[in-house]
Amino acid sequence: MADRLGDKSTTLWARAIKRAFDCVLAIALVIVLSPLFVVTAILVKLTSRGPVFFTQDRGGVHGAPFRLIKFRTMRGGRRPDPKELVPLDHPEITGFGRFLRRSKIDELPQLFNVVKGEMSLVGPRPTLLDQVEAYDDFRRQRLLVRPGISGLAQVYGNAMVSWDERILYDIAYVRRCSFSLDLHILMRTILVVIGGERGMTQPFAKSPFTRFVTPPCGYVIDR
Repeated sequence: MADRLGDKSTTLWARAIKRAFDCVLAIALVIVLSPLFVVTAILVKLTSRGPVFFTQDRGGVHGAPFRLIKFRTMRGGRRPDPKELVPLDHPEITGFGRFLRRSKIDELPQLFNVVKGEMSLVGPRPTLLDQVEAYDDFRRQRLLVRPGISGLAQVYGNAMVSWDERILYDIAYVRRCSFSLDLHILMRTILVVIGGERGMTQPFAKSPFTRFVTPPCGYVIDR
């Protein structure tokens, strides 16, 4: 049987210190990157019709809904399909939107979600509300910390590993959440942006995090 946590992350970093670190760094990044925000907003508007930002309801800590914000990367007026996977070569992604996704610049407006306390710089990526409602007790463990702009699953697997494996990475993060791990993820995020996701992908079974999570029966793990 898969092991489970209680109703919160067990680490001191997650419970007491991480929020202050997130808030200070996020505010500093918003100030430093404000020229990039302005240029990106102008180019989004000039290169395709539609709003500058894309917003969507997502599940936050303990599944509480919040409004996530990103720079729009797909054609205006498109109604997103919650069940659809959107690879980088998706025909509805604009030319400039493809650059934003590849460079992760489209995620930067989520710094405002961090300042508001809805997200963290590092944590499991926030998922759609219908996905959150479908979680079993094991999967709900990924909701015990604030969702992040980047996360363990993003820097080790992203969309190139199965959803079950990303869940395992997320739960491993909740269990080992610390300043050193957050710093490791932030540094690895830079490497992913520079070198691409494919070269950084690692199946969960071959990662150094397997000892922290026992997968439940029925999980499909790439070995």
